[in-house]
Amino acid sequence: IIYTSGSTGTPKGVMVEHANVLNCLYGLSDILRITEQDVFLATTSIAFDIAGLELYLPWCTGATVVLASRKDVADAAALHHLLDHHNISMMQATPATWRLLLDAGWQGTLGLNVLCGGEALAASQASRLSRGVGSLRNLYGPTETTIWSSSFFIDAKLGESHQNIPIGRPIANTRVYLLDDAGAPVPFGAVGELYIGGAGVARGYLNRPALTAERFIAS
Repeated sequence: IIYTSGSTGTPKGVMVEHANVLNCLYGLSDILRITEQDVFLATTSIAFDIAGLELYLPWCTGATVVLASRKDVADAAALHHLLDHHNISMMQATPATWRLLLDAGWQGTLGLNVLCGGEALAASQASRLSRGVGSLRNLYGPTETTIWSSSFFIDAKLGESHQNIPIGRPIANTRVYLLDDAGAPVPFGAVGELYIGGAGVARGYLNRPALTAERFIAS
């Protein structure tokens, strides 16, 4: 059970099933091409669902995970040291954490695969991040659809040419829909509301049957 406030500010317990987590892990394993040679730097508190990627994906693939302390995560110099000292090949963090590193003078780490999510990623920051690293991906997904639901690869040129960084395409066994107020698909280029379906959709909200019925609808 992962508690999230979402946009309402009222905590809700999301009942995530093991199968939901496995779908996310194996879907992203294929996208990221994780091997037993990879080394993850885990920076996220276990109170947030995205910590599951950092902790469980290495177990599923035979990779290594290095745990950063809460003090390390707030210190750009300490993070830089961990990246270099442990030859980190994969790190996931919010734009705020990546900004902390960049503003402290970090110029990137060759071979580092950067995963960014949890907040909107500005194009200017994406451009800065994509230089000096192995790869950069923007990830998106609400807690209700289990960790991450979509992924978008970013290169330096795209970061410079886009005002907004896309959230990308859905991971395996995931579907996304853009619908209008009546629940009908919107035409190309029109504004709609994002709906997510597939194997990542959680069971519902803990002890909130009415809210579950409202938010978790049949496709």
